[in-house]
Amino acid sequence: MLLMKKILILILPFLFSGCLYVNDRGISTRYYNDCKEYYDAVGMYHKVCDENLIEYQKIKDGTKRIIKKVKDTTNNSIQE
Repeated sequence: MLLMKKILILILPFLFSGCLYVNDRGISTRYYNDCKEYYDAVGMYHKVCDENLIEYQKIKDGTKRIIKKVKDTTNNSIQE
């Protein structure tokens, strides 16, 4: 069962490689970002974009959290 999951994980990106596109915000199934830009009644600018499959900002935030936890763990173990 574990071997089958590993094989599936390795093969899956190749199957969908023609359907995934890299844009400026992440990886999506669409070539262009579908963003709606508008001004509200007060005159403030808004930009609402469809969510990508993988957002670069989420990856950056996740790695920052992991690095912070590792640093905290190492600092705690050094102090003890």
